[in-house]
Amino acid sequence: MVTTKTKDGGAARWVRPLVRKLHAYVPGEQPKIRGLIKLNTNENPYPPSDRVLEAVRGAVDGRMRLYPNPTAEGLRVKLARLHGCDPAQVIVGNGSDELLAMAVRCFVEPGVAGGGGGRAGSRPSGRQIVQYFDPSYSLYPVLADIHGAVRNAVPLGDDFGLPTVAGLRRGGRWRFDAALTLVTTPNAPSGRGYATAELEGLCRAMRGVVVLDEAYVDFARENAMELALRHPHVLVSRTFSKAYSLCFQRVGYFVGHPDLVGALHKIRDSYNVNGLGQVAAEATLGDLGYYRANFRKVVATRERLASALAAHGFTVSPSDTNFLLVKPAGPSARDWLGLLRERRILVRWFSAPGLDDRLRISIGTDAEADRLLRAVGEVLGKGGKGVRSGRGGGRGS
Repeated sequence: MVTTKTKDGGAARWVRPLVRKLHAYVPGEQPKIRGLIKLNTNENPYPPSDRVLEAVRGAVDGRMRLYPNPTAEGLRVKLARLHGCDPAQVIVGNGSDELLAMAVRCFVEPGVAGGGGGRAGSRPSGRQIVQYFDPSYSLYPVLADIHGAVRNAVPLGDDFGLPTVAGLRRGGRWRFDAALTLVTTPNAPSGRGYATAELEGLCRAMRGVVVLDEAYVDFARENAMELALRHPHVLVSRTFSKAYSLCFQRVGYFVGHPDLVGALHKIRDSYNVNGLGQVAAEATLGDLGYYRANFRKVVATRERLASALAAHGFTVSPSDTNFLLVKPAGPSARDWLGLLRERRILVRWFSAPGLDDRLRISIGTDAEADRLLRAVGEVLGKGGKGVRSGRGGGRGS
């Protein structure tokens, strides 16, 4: 039996006040019922390549008793070759989430009680600020609060486009002296892609570190890796999870100036990337043709699904990712969440203002998209048409 209360008011009194006030990051639902179509966590619908699976199986041997390479050196060398940089410009993490947390600890001064703001009426120092656009990755404010930093969330417009530097100056809320600015590009949860030229204009205006979080960039038309190689205060974040079917292994990386990467190494946990993850990621880089073919399949399904949903009356935001943000027709977005779940399909609904009238739908296989569209047709009383009925159409508006 676990005792939840003590004579002095409960074990929670030993927990730091800042931690007691935290609101943890909420991941998408992980199904416990077999047979559900999982379109709620942006996983790749296609498995790792046979070469990757063979490499992982081959590594399940006597090495299991040994520590892995502490800096993922072999993987860093291969990533440096891929991106045309030096291995000293690459750091690998236990998923990109670990590296984002490290960036907050490395570049931002803590000390604001409870996180999220300074004393009433005071202007916090830029050194205390974690800055990001809203909406974007919902882990960012959690990381800021854990560190006791100041959050500066600046709203995006209705189209989720990247504001211009001039517009940010006029708005007055953006802090160009922020210690750390996190930009999800393409944006999540909207899916909106940003041009490299737009991102460079923003990066040039910033006086602190900028992380361009490119978790979904393999499904986009542009990437901003060149900015991390050109500007000493810019880091690009990538992951093997979304596009490379390795969510299970948790491998991500940053690319940037050796001084920033070297500082991150100082606070990196020892042996932070497991050996099987390193083996899987290295094998992935040796079979990029397989994955690039999958990217094309995901993008083709995305475009057809967007067109078909628009034909059902959904408002579909433009997407450069492996998901769609849609404003559904008929019932409310929250009701659609339940209606689709009744039909054994999981999608994502956010309760946050500005998003609570929309659903985020991960791109699955064509067969999964067909089943989603049949369910949509049933709910709307139109009958279900498969995703292929939208072939050749656009993304919707």
